[in-house]
Amino acid sequence: MRTGSLSLLRPKLIGKLNRARREEGRFVKLLVLAGAALFFWSLIFLLIYRMLLYFRATEGIGDLLAAKLLGLALLTFLGILLLSNVITALSTFFLAGDLELLVASPADPIHVYWARLTETAVNSSWMVVLLVIPIIAAYGFMYSAGPLFYLFAAAVLVPFLVLPAVAGTAVTLLLVNVFPARRTRDLLAVIGIFAAAGVVVLIRFLRPERLVRPDEFRSLVDFMAALRAPTSSWLPSEWASGALIGWLNGSFDLFPFLLLASTAAAFVVIGGWCHARFFRAGFSKAQEGAERREGRGRTRVWEGLLGGFELTTRELVIKEVRVFFRDTTQWSQLILLGVLVAVYVYNIQVLPVSTSEDLSFFLVNVIAFLNLGLAGFVVAAIAARFIFPAMSLEGRMTWLLRSSPLDPRKLFWTKYLVGTVPLLLIALALILATNLLLEVSTFLLALSTLTMIGATLALTAMALAFGAAFPNYETENPAEIPTSFGGLLFMMAAVVYLAALTMLEAWPVYLFLQARMDGSAIQDAGVLPLVLGLGGAAVLTVAVILGSLRIGVGKMGSEGG
Repeated sequence: MRTGSLSLLRPKLIGKLNRARREEGRFVKLLVLAGAALFFWSLIFLLIYRMLLYFRATEGIGDLLAAKLLGLALLTFLGILLLSNVITALSTFFLAGDLELLVASPADPIHVYWARLTETAVNSSWMVVLLVIPIIAAYGFMYSAGPLFYLFAAAVLVPFLVLPAVAGTAVTLLLVNVFPARRTRDLLAVIGIFAAAGVVVLIRFLRPERLVRPDEFRSLVDFMAALRAPTSSWLPSEWASGALIGWLNGSFDLFPFLLLASTAAAFVVIGGWCHARFFRAGFSKAQEGAERREGRGRTRVWEGLLGGFELTTRELVIKEVRVFFRDTTQWSQLILLGVLVAVYVYNIQVLPVSTSEDLSFFLVNVIAFLNLGLAGFVVAAIAARFIFPAMSLEGRMTWLLRSSPLDPRKLFWTKYLVGTVPLLLIALALILATNLLLEVSTFLLALSTLTMIGATLALTAMALAFGAAFPNYETENPAEIPTSFGGLLFMMAAVVYLAALTMLEAWPVYLFLQARMDGSAIQDAGVLPLVLGLGGAAVLTVAVILGSLRIGVGKMGSEGG
């Protein structure tokens, strides 16, 4: 009996629909999610539309800048999709719990490949699709495109998503066949290293900072040539960008779309052949047990560092560290995280905001103050990925912990300690590095550092509180936990908190910078705004920390009782 790919996908689809129907308050959650999606879509739409409006007002090069922006955005998405598909394919093709039954069934291997490829592509691409929608809408609105443009954009997007899905799956298949599965840690480390090297090479190859420094070109002709030249004629992002921009400019050429679609179809065929040829060998290796490593030495190190804590807290901290590094899907993303932080710092470095470049003291410090909000958002994203799932990752062992004499509230405080310390180190390194590169004033350096410390403590407490209030113990993939309803609520609350914090501190910072510009003392600008603004920010942060900790501890205590 042969089983089609749709039949293989149907059980998971039905299961997700049934869980959604049984979920309490599903209509309220749907409305909240729809409202959040509309808000962020509107924000991205307005941002891209304003950029396009500014570009098109630049006579001669407006359309070239718009095309370059779309090409760079699609190229960024392509890199994210490729890495995401490599990591996701490792779970869907080799580590999923239902694979043993599926491989032993009479299902056609090609149909299994199509089903798992669809699942991999959906899990890896849905966030990118949500980001692409307002971008495409902004381009269509700016160029007054009709409804057919959006249908054509959807047709372009399908092969654009298929290509990195097939390529990522093929890379995972190759690596699993080369590396023994018991060395999965090394496998994911290799993936992370290649990703880091690829990002660095891509940035240096593109040199995007040249576009904001036209004076680096020898003449206007060279600058125009750089704008007209594609990033790379061999990349699918350029094919997709060329097809969309051609439609918008009225010079539509079907060749880029046909090249994109035919390449995607060829990749699917080649990927199916590789799956039929090499999957069983790779899956067999994936069933090998992991070799045992002696970890007593590391345990003694942690016991020495935590010597001042009581025995229960010490053992819980060691457990948290062991579980984190035992789960390869968790710790391997630290490499990707390091790359993203490095790219963020690099982007700050190449900004033309040095005081030696005829930019005023005022502008430099304003940009540095806005950097505080961006760095806070980066910290919030890290907290959503690593700290929010902390409660849910206990999984089926939660009942054992709560039925034991262990106080559940102590488990919450332990997770708060384990999550806060590394996140605080990352946040301080991020804000100090960017501020030193921007050469900000001593006042703003001290203010942003203290603000980042308080914001990190608040964001960690919020992440744990939302994680305790909205646990998800049933998921098989930890990467799905941050995208749950509770994870989205946490990100919305974090954005609101960071926005309020930034607005409260913007007033005294503006007065300080204005006083420095006028050559007067800060007292001349008024002490009351300084006290109200900074005091309000401090009160808000303390309230968020204490309120979140109280909610989280109360939730653990009530459920534990």
